[in-house]
Amino acid sequence: MAAASVLAQIVASGEGVSRAALGQATNLSRMTLAQRLLALQTAGLVREGDSAVPSGGRPTRLLALDPTGAVLLTADMGETHMRLAVTDLAPAVLRQELVPFRIADGPEAAMERLAMGFGRLLSDLGGRRFVAALGLSLPAPVDHRLGRVYGPSILEGWDDFPLGDWLRARYGAPVAVENDVNLMAIFEHRRLAPRPDDFLFVKMGTGIGSGIVANGRLQRGARGASGDIGHMQFLEPGAPLCRCGKRGCFEARAAGWALARDLSNQGLPARNARDVIALFEAGQPEAQALILAAGRAAGEALGHAVALLNPERIVIGGTLAHAGEALVAPIREVLRLRCLPLATADLAVSAAPPVDEACLIGAAHCARELAFGPEGTEAFLLRYRVWLEAA
Repeated sequence: MAAASVLAQIVASGEGVSRAALGQATNLSRMTLAQRLLALQTAGLVREGDSAVPSGGRPTRLLALDPTGAVLLTADMGETHMRLAVTDLAPAVLRQELVPFRIADGPEAAMERLAMGFGRLLSDLGGRRFVAALGLSLPAPVDHRLGRVYGPSILEGWDDFPLGDWLRARYGAPVAVENDVNLMAIFEHRRLAPRPDDFLFVKMGTGIGSGIVANGRLQRGARGASGDIGHMQFLEPGAPLCRCGKRGCFEARAAGWALARDLSNQGLPARNARDVIALFEAGQPEAQALILAAGRAAGEALGHAVALLNPERIVIGGTLAHAGEALVAPIREVLRLRCLPLATADLAVSAAPPVDEACLIGAAHCARELAFGPEGTEAFLLRYRVWLEAA
């Protein structure tokens, strides 16, 4: 379908594309291209930019996806609450809501609460809205092809429930189901300027995980298990026991739960990563020493990742990232000592404290890619035409 190829090229261009470039990319005649563009503009999916750019000495206007043409529904599932949002196609959050739920009530009950919340948000927006796609963030390993949790995880009992299929059946739209750390990686990668092609995001909070971007794209691995850096093992005498049951995991040395354990054993009031940071910010020497040790442990683990992936940028996120340079400086130091100079010559390492909407925006990017990717655009236009005709 010619209109689908035109729309896919416009979305892929990001900031906008000229008619001449569209013609070259789609191999359509000028007349056919003009007809398809007119149809897409009339439908409210494509708009012409206000600013002109030079092209062969003649000004031309760029064509871009109209962010108001449809909406995306995204959800970030936590341990006790789910954060829900409706975004436009930019994506920018239009409405959001925090909804309490209990993991123990099961996945179907959680999905019903999610659907009710989306209903409220859409009602608050007013008007008739076309749902292009949905994105779901989960604090657990995810088989992204099946849209299911792959245990063990804190979402106990959710493994066999088809979350993606349930949402597709409810909304008749494509659904992206992803691990939360991957979505944080997408969010951080998208807001970097200039945007690096090879990038590693490491979440250091209660647990530890990472998201890998190579050649500008998220790398999930064969089944979605890539980036599980928290369970890289460093076997040594007296290696601490990890929550996974093994000894010597990176998490057992540097995750928020492990630092809280160590502080608690020293008689200090620490139950989680937030308590660790509170003690650190209060100037507690024991907490400051543990943050330094966590940074060094992270440097050891990331040294292996740098040797394998050679990223140009590493961003440390999660609750422990509030420690800033106290955490990041020892990471840089260990990387410089352990890695080949070529791998670290241009490597930038920085901290990015958590942003509440990170997973929501990351999920929206995944959902938009699903809706407007090479295999999704034609189905999107078919659904959109049916929706318009039903108005």
